[in-house]
Amino acid sequence: MQTEDPIATDAALMARVADGDMAASRLLCGQYLDRAYTTACLFLGNSSNSDDVVQEAFLRLWKVAPKWEAKAQINTWLHRVIHNLCIDRLRKEKRYMDTEVPDIEDPTPDVVERHDLQQKKLILDNGIHQLPARQRIALTLVHFEDCTNIEAADKMDLSVDALESLLARGRRKLKDILTPYRKELDGDLT
Repeated sequence: MQTEDPIATDAALMARVADGDMAASRLLCGQYLDRAYTTACLFLGNSSNSDDVVQEAFLRLWKVAPKWEAKAQINTWLHRVIHNLCIDRLRKEKRYMDTEVPDIEDPTPDVVERHDLQQKKLILDNGIHQLPARQRIALTLVHFEDCTNIEAADKMDLSVDALESLLARGRRKLKDILTPYRKELDGDLT
């Protein structure tokens, strides 16, 4: 099974954001907001200033969405913008000297982490594809396409109760399928 290129995936997400897709905007925030805020807090040590920096970074991200090119990952771009905004703020507050280089770890996963994530994704994809079609569709709509239970039930032409039953059965079956891979998934099964 082939894994997706993160740069191409990010480019597709940014294209959806540029088209005004609110689900894509929510997904973008869900994936990157916490890490962006953590990065800003590490630099600034002040939650109020960090909020301002993250808000400015996301505004810039949305502004570049229509012109986004598949050259870098969103995470890399966002990290650089937050870094620069934090340095600018520290300079303005005279808390940063050009000779002083802040120590901050790049949040992008290294080669080993990317490999581990790809392996986990392959195991999960394989497990999901072993589910009966209706369970697979229900889980995919709710957990991977950000649909609410009501929206997923509507798309599947089911009642919400029937959808929730499919989800419960699908989750149990997926857990059974993935149990032999518990070690590879680092205890992600609960």
